[in-house]
Amino acid sequence: MTTTPEKALTLKALHEAPEILRVVNVWDAVSTKVVSDLPGTTAIATAGHSIAASHGFADGEIPLETALAAIAEIVQATELPVTADLDDGFADPGETTRRAIGVGVVGANVEDRLAPLPEAVARVEAIVRAAEAEGVAFQLNARTDAFVLGGDRPLDEIVDDAIARGRAFVEAGAALAFVPGPLDRGLTERLVAGIGERRVSVIGMPGALTAAEYEALGVARVSYGPLPQRVALRALRDLATDLYGDGVIPQDTPTLN
Repeated sequence: MTTTPEKALTLKALHEAPEILRVVNVWDAVSTKVVSDLPGTTAIATAGHSIAASHGFADGEIPLETALAAIAEIVQATELPVTADLDDGFADPGETTRRAIGVGVVGANVEDRLAPLPEAVARVEAIVRAAEAEGVAFQLNARTDAFVLGGDRPLDEIVDDAIARGRAFVEAGAALAFVPGPLDRGLTERLVAGIGERRVSVIGMPGALTAAEYEALGVARVSYGPLPQRVALRALRDLATDLYGDGVIPQDTPTLN
C-alpha cells in the first residue's frame, strides 16, 4: 500500500510534469470509484461545493467534522492521491491541514475569500508549516477569489490582484495558485506570465478553453469544481422525468461492481 508521503510526492510530480493535470472532481465514495477506474485518472480531487450539497449545506457552510468524514471516505475508496477542497481552511488552517493529512489527503484547495493579502498569506504559511511538521510534501493549490468575488471592479484591476495574490501564495510555499474564473486565452497568458509557468491552476467552465489549450499556455492543472455533480444530477432529473412519463430504464445502463 502506498503511504501518504509517497502519494504526496506523486501528486507533486503530476503538478510539475509538462502535461497538464486534469482532475475530475468527486463528492463521495461511488463517484470516486467511477472516476478512479478510468484509465486517464492519475489523481482525485474533491469538490467542496458538491460534498456540502450532498449533506444539505450551502457551499462554504459545511462543518469541518462533516467535511473531513466525507473526505476520509473518498480517500478510502481509491489508491490514487487525493487533493481536497478545504474551503478557507476553517478556523485554524494549520490544524485543518494536519487533520486532513491524518485521513490521507495529500493536497488541498484553500480559498482566500479576498481577505487582506497579509492575512491570506499568513494562512498559506500556516498550512505549509503544518504539512512540513507532518513530513508530507503537501500540494497546496492556494485559491484566490479575485475573479469570483471581483464584483464590478475593472478587469485589469481584477487580473492584477489575482497575479499579486497568486505570486504571494506561491512565494509563501503553495504549490500552485488557483484562479477560478472565466479565463480566455489572453487572460490566461497574463496570469501565467505574472505568477509563473506551471504555477497556475484553473477551472474548466462551460465555454472555457480545452485542457490541451490551457496546457499549451503553461497552466499546470485544470479541475471542474461542482460541475461534474451538476451534470450527474441533470442526468438523474432527466431519467426521473422520463420514468414518470412511462419510460423505462435504458438497456445500456451500466452496472457498478
